[in-house]
Amino acid sequence: MEHRKTYNAKEIKTPSGNLIIEGPISGKKLESYEFHHDLVAFRPPEQQKKALVEIADLPEGRIIIARDRDKIIGYVTYLYPDPLERWSEGKMDNLIELGAIEVVPDFRGYSVGKNLLQVSMMDDAMNDYIIITTEYYWHWDLKGTGLNVWEYRKVMEKMMNAGGLVWFATDDPEISSHPANCLMAKIGTRIDNESIQRFDQLRFKNRFMY
Repeated sequence: MEHRKTYNAKEIKTPSGNLIIEGPISGKKLESYEFHHDLVAFRPPEQQKKALVEIADLPEGRIIIARDRDKIIGYVTYLYPDPLERWSEGKMDNLIELGAIEVVPDFRGYSVGKNLLQVSMMDDAMNDYIIITTEYYWHWDLKGTGLNVWEYRKVMEKMMNAGGLVWFATDDPEISSHPANCLMAKIGTRIDNESIQRFDQLRFKNRFMY
């Protein structure tokens, strides 16, 4: 499968200054920007920046960023699912995962996450993919936001909906381990029925185990 990437950008106004939302961007371009010190949700900022640079240069990898001048204050990543996850077992070259989305606390509440997702989906090539995201409550910043699990889940769902991702049922044990966890997905307009069936088989692996 050919992985096409078409760059898109938009500017949004926030009380903390205007932001540029852009991508997919190359690893080289990413390298040239400063990475905000509060982007710590997944690993220390410098390590996370290095990981994003690597993802950006993968054939299927996509990084969309939000920046305040030359400083990255938020990002979303898309790449093939982790080889250890069930979502990679179908070896589908048209299934990618929204792996991470993060916005620094200073810019939360200004729809930065929604705009990151909307810019992601401006690229017509995204219609060639089934895009999934797995939401686990233990990754959520409940302490920093002061929200409870269900309030945070509502915020996450609303943000994902802005990119066209909706809730899908699954018997995945990790997702099923807590009712706030969920699988969300967007099935591209050019996805064939065989791929949809393969995705359904990944979602429900225990369907016939009685």
